[in-house]
Amino acid sequence: MKTGLVWFRNDLRVRDNSSLYKAVSTNNKVIAVFCFDPRLFNLNQYGFRKTEVYRTKFLLESVVELKENLAKLNITLLIYLSRPEQILPEIIKDHCVDTVYLQKEWTREEMIVSESVRTELNEIKVGWIESYDQFLFHPDDIPFDKQEIPKVFTVFRKGCEKLVVVRPETSMKPLSPDNLLINLTEIPSLRMLGFNDFPVDSRTAFPFLGGENQVLQRIEDYFWNSKNISFYKKTRNGLVGTEYSSKLSAWLANGSISPRTIYHQVMNYEAQVEKNQSTYWLVFELIWRDFFKYISLKHGDDLFKIDGILHKEYSWSKNKESVNRWIHGETEEPFVNANMIELYHTGWMSNRGRQNVASYFAKELRLDWRIGAAYFESLLIDFDVHSNYGNWQYVAGVGNDPRDRKFNIKLQSERYDPKNKFQNLWLQPTLF
Repeated sequence: MKTGLVWFRNDLRVRDNSSLYKAVSTNNKVIAVFCFDPRLFNLNQYGFRKTEVYRTKFLLESVVELKENLAKLNITLLIYLSRPEQILPEIIKDHCVDTVYLQKEWTREEMIVSESVRTELNEIKVGWIESYDQFLFHPDDIPFDKQEIPKVFTVFRKGCEKLVVVRPETSMKPLSPDNLLINLTEIPSLRMLGFNDFPVDSRTAFPFLGGENQVLQRIEDYFWNSKNISFYKKTRNGLVGTEYSSKLSAWLANGSISPRTIYHQVMNYEAQVEKNQSTYWLVFELIWRDFFKYISLKHGDDLFKIDGILHKEYSWSKNKESVNRWIHGETEEPFVNANMIELYHTGWMSNRGRQNVASYFAKELRLDWRIGAAYFESLLIDFDVHSNYGNWQYVAGVGNDPRDRKFNIKLQSERYDPKNKFQNLWLQPTLF
């Protein structure tokens, strides 16, 4: 009788989950665990909560659906408001777990947690199987060694597109109902995590709920019902409403869906409806996401250092007054202000907005880009550590852009918000 434990972290799905698939395939009994780690809700070094209320609520919704979907497979999800290293060794011991299955992480804070769990296991002998499961192109399949990842995205993209076949999705049958445990654990409330509930702002471009079922419905709507994916390349720089982009990034970030599932959905759409530049562009964006993950894998902690992966030194300021004016939308640029106010009230900002406010922060105000990145980490529903810090380095001139460009905010505003529709939506008095 073999027992496997699946430790869920940023892979909150049943469909196409490598850890779950391996556990179900090789064990008689499978249990699952998720920990709401209190450290995720503490203040960081810049005074921001690591995870603010918007992403926290989205996470709670995602865990609700994960629990329900695992139950359909007759797998119990045990849920704790605790540090994993305080809980997992006890569960492993109590349930005579033979093997732990988890998604492979490589950034510092995630690795510290993993190693803390393994340290606390002490003399308990247990298998430990980690799976790279965040990628479109699996690390074993790409035509580059980890330390030889190209500096330029185009080189990476063309090499992978030419030589890599995206792996198929995994699926599994339900286990026996005998696998279910008596489960006395409960999903914590927002209040238990230190937050008050909030009404969703009616102007938000991201009114969606968290969870695997929600993202599959979003794909159904964006791909198959509205066919908006056919116009994605033309609309992706939009600023207002739910339909200018796929909005899949938030579910990707916490692993409610895999990039492979999205890819295969695009392939199905191309086969059944149409194939054009827009359908390709969604895959193109998934490759960008992969690229930043590989850059993070290659450069390690340099992703979080002020001189970045290029080791370029600039004179950065930490002026609190300037930072606060940026946060509260009180700069000299209305377009920046509108985007920052949107973020403050919704936890969302468009891709076009993010590039502009980050460029303004780093290139015009010359503020320490890590402060801006940490603020994004706190507020954004779709925060992904690799994409967030990779993009901030890119914009700040210490990452993957040797040209060190900066955005002309006024021209950007005129081009992407010519009638001030977006700015008028958010630049209203007494919002703060």
